[in-house]
Amino acid sequence: MEKSKYDFWVGLFIIGGFLALAFLALQVGDLNSERTRATYNVEARFENIGGLKFKAPVKSAGVLVGRVTDIRFDNQKFQAVATLALDAGYKFPKDTSASILTSGLLGEVYVGLDAGGDDKMLGAGDKITLTQSAVVLERLIGQMMFSKASEGAGDKDKK
Repeated sequence: MEKSKYDFWVGLFIIGGFLALAFLALQVGDLNSERTRATYNVEARFENIGGLKFKAPVKSAGVLVGRVTDIRFDNQKFQAVATLALDAGYKFPKDTSASILTSGLLGEVYVGLDAGGDDKMLGAGDKITLTQSAVVLERLIGQMMFSKASEGAGDKDKK
């Protein structure tokens, strides 16, 4: 009898551990926070989206205001088109700008919205025309190295 009581408590402890792990996995994966609230979709075009992914956050002033719901390539304009599902509770002016940003040096990539001053608000199906593409670290390093190399070549010509 004593052994079965002990087995019961061990089993209960293991089940609790699995439930805790499942809860943490959902929190980390942000899978349990699927929005049931109303959203409206807007599009933004970028020359380079960097590491932007499906379901990436859309933030304004550090507040989560939506998610990226689709990323596709426009064959005519050779640009990436990101569809942003914004929470209907957040309204943004038509001249809002969108930038692809990174949290920290190697953090998550997200879309940042900077509200403009227009009286008219974005609605479903609208397009954000003021965009800033992702900063590609390799390209910046290459430009810096090229400028330093050309400065060095210019110094040799002067001598």
